[in-house]
Amino acid sequence: MARPRKPLLSRERIVETAGALVDAEGLDALSTRRLAAELGVSGPSLYNHFRTKDEILDAVADAVSAKIDLSMFEADDPRDWRTALHDWALSYRAALADHPHIVPVLAQGPGRRPAGLKVADAVFGAMVRAGWPPAQATHIGALMRYFVTGSALGSFARGFVDDETAYDPADYPHLGQAHRLAEHREKVDEGAFATGLRALLDGLGTQYAGLHGRHAEPGVHEPGGARDPGGTHASGGAHATGADASGGHVSGARASGGHVSGRAEA
Repeated sequence: MARPRKPLLSRERIVETAGALVDAEGLDALSTRRLAAELGVSGPSLYNHFRTKDEILDAVADAVSAKIDLSMFEADDPRDWRTALHDWALSYRAALADHPHIVPVLAQGPGRRPAGLKVADAVFGAMVRAGWPPAQATHIGALMRYFVTGSALGSFARGFVDDETAYDPADYPHLGQAHRLAEHREKVDEGAFATGLRALLDGLGTQYAGLHGRHAEPGVHEPGGARDPGGTHASGGAHATGADASGGHVSGARASGGHVSGRAEA
């Protein structure tokens, strides 16, 4: 009887297995020995595909970056720059929320990771095309990377224990309900993200209006003035060249009067 063939080892299979291990047990659980055991191969066989464990982690991180939606930055997408940033920020955060243990790697920036660089390229290019000076487009990218990755690194609500006795009113007169935060984690954390994103976009809108000599009303898109039901702009933050953990093709976010043509380098 012929021996059963061993499954072929590939980069894709290594990355998928490593990602599942990190998702389940965290970064410290990943070692070449443990990964080889999960794959049913010898440790040295991994080095036919990756030189080091760090390269494997980079590939896992880049696979997460590749899940981030960049369609709003395409040239033919009708969304204005604020709407594009908002929608992108939500997709970015959702990708990180699905894989929280890899966030510390992504927070270091894209390095040489292709998908990460595509995100950085897409956001920077779109901001410049929309009329932002290259230096400020870079600042937007950095700002939004800090904001989104920071929000994904941990839960504010889970930082408080659900023990009422931990918050003696004599010591903490304003934390009488802090023990209930963990119980309402999703509402607290989602609300905080929405509040922060709205504040960032309002601030960017004011700066943009100043650059282009227009009045900016909080909660209103640049082109048509359509207000988001929740009072937030249908927009979000963006990455700039070298400022993000992910990437995509440049383009489409529109300025209030249409596209501002021309590509600029950071």
